[in-house]
Amino acid sequence: MATIDIHDLSGKKVGTLDLADEIFGAVNEDLLWEAVKHYRASQHVGTHKTKSRSQVSGSGKKLWKQKGTGRARIGSIRSPLWRHGYTVHGPQPRSYDYTFPRKKLLGALRSALAAKFADGKLIVVNAFDVKEPKTKEFRKVLDALKVGSTVLIVEAAQHENRNLELSARNIGGLELIRGHEVHPYHLLRRDSVIFSQPAIEKLQVSLKNSVSKKQRKSGEDEGAKKPAQERRRRTRNEKAAEVA
Repeated sequence: MATIDIHDLSGKKVGTLDLADEIFGAVNEDLLWEAVKHYRASQHVGTHKTKSRSQVSGSGKKLWKQKGTGRARIGSIRSPLWRHGYTVHGPQPRSYDYTFPRKKLLGALRSALAAKFADGKLIVVNAFDVKEPKTKEFRKVLDALKVGSTVLIVEAAQHENRNLELSARNIGGLELIRGHEVHPYHLLRRDSVIFSQPAIEKLQVSLKNSVSKKQRKSGEDEGAKKPAQERRRRTRNEKAAEVA
């Protein structure tokens, strides 16, 4: 089981936190791509619209007779071939959102957390005890924690931290969300992620409960295979040494 250090707001280590292998294990990049694609599609505002034949201005009367004038035949001034005419098969308002399975979303969230942990970009603080709503002081906190150019801060949903909101809202490249609002897109979009200890503990429990029995069993089987493989490898090395 992996562990991660817990820091206070001054950057000092104050403890460690055990991380579940079911969450901070393998990274499924294909699942991450699907989750990000779904999130961006749901945020797409489909307000585009072109006018149809009945909506453009102009008479529907035939401009001149069909034959005998030497000119091209025309039925209406609202023709799409003419200036100010309607648009053929143009875009209409619609929603780009589509159904995304909840199990796949939770799996993508586990992969996003595992990716951040593997890259060393996951930071845990014991609590966001911001005494005063001052941006300058909170900027010092970020410098002490050695975050990247952009950072995501995740606070527990049940904690109303007004000083944290006021201190963080004017810092460029910083996003503050609640623990129950975390999406893989949020984690992948920012360089560093800072969790409060209550937030990551609650999220870890929720994600661990979402792991299916089949996945949990396969993870246990993999863990059991590793010692056996090491024993067989050690035995082969010993035999090779004896032969030599």
